[in-house]
Amino acid sequence: MGSLDNHIDISQPGLDGLLAELPGQHMEPLWLQMEAMVPPHPNPEAVSHLWSYEKALPQLLRAAKLVPAEQAERRVLMLVNPSMRSPHSTDTIYGGLQIVNPGETAIAHRHIAFAARFIIDGEGFTAVEGQKMLLQRGDVVVTPTWHWHDHGNESNAPVIWLDALNLPLFRYARVHIAELYSDARYPSTPVDETEWRMPWAPVQAILDSSSNKYSLYHYTKLDGSPLSTTVGMQAERIAAGEATDVLYHPSSYLYHCYEGEGRTEIEEPSGAKQTLYWRSRDTFVIPAASRICHINTSTTAAAYLVAANDRPFLKNLALCRTGDIL
Repeated sequence: MGSLDNHIDISQPGLDGLLAELPGQHMEPLWLQMEAMVPPHPNPEAVSHLWSYEKALPQLLRAAKLVPAEQAERRVLMLVNPSMRSPHSTDTIYGGLQIVNPGETAIAHRHIAFAARFIIDGEGFTAVEGQKMLLQRGDVVVTPTWHWHDHGNESNAPVIWLDALNLPLFRYARVHIAELYSDARYPSTPVDETEWRMPWAPVQAILDSSSNKYSLYHYTKLDGSPLSTTVGMQAERIAAGEATDVLYHPSSYLYHCYEGEGRTEIEEPSGAKQTLYWRSRDTFVIPAASRICHINTSTTAAAYLVAANDRPFLKNLALCRTGDIL
């Protein structure tokens, strides 16, 4: 769709008077903003960006020393998209690096936002509605909407994970609230298996069972549905020395490299081209409707990526063109 602005003769008698009067009545002419409202292609505000774990870890450890857990409630460094403000890592997904020191507990609360976590390093626990789950590297742990939960660390080293939440959506739907529990801990009992914790080993086994150069796994609930109505999680494997085909999806992504090294070549909807070089524990974002190619630069080992996406949000609201794969 071309711009309609070019077809408006602003010199028409009386038009300047109309345009001058509208703001005083809290109205604006759509015909002068039609292309912005109905663009010819997706126009996410977010841009591609990578956060190096090597650079982020010292800052996270400093925060763990300087900021008491009981004062911070959650000790997190937010991953803010360079073209946006917090809580935006992408237009729809918030990401943050969270650390819990040995002996600490992050106070129990619940909130409307859905949260998924990918454990990067260390061991700790998350308790959701009384189910206390061990956290280990590679786990995906979810906190469904309005479920009591807390986190802690009973080991002798810090535990660090990547948070992925749907917080940006509440910039538009102003209904998000949180509630603290009456005590620091919500009563819980250790469990070996739960629908809210998905260990890495079975996921890697599924990825490795494919003989293709690229394999993809979508995390689901026990009934096969997405983890939430707004945020999904996926894992990917790129074989040693291989590159994926050019991949397109209307979603935006918050990626984390679980293991390996490589690069991702990105063509954003605007036509801008970016290349992000990643290795184990780095995190990066890709804006919606980008074309991407993952390249494993190691010739001896597979690379594994995990990503939060907004596929469920787009699918549930039917926010895609006919033919787009969801």
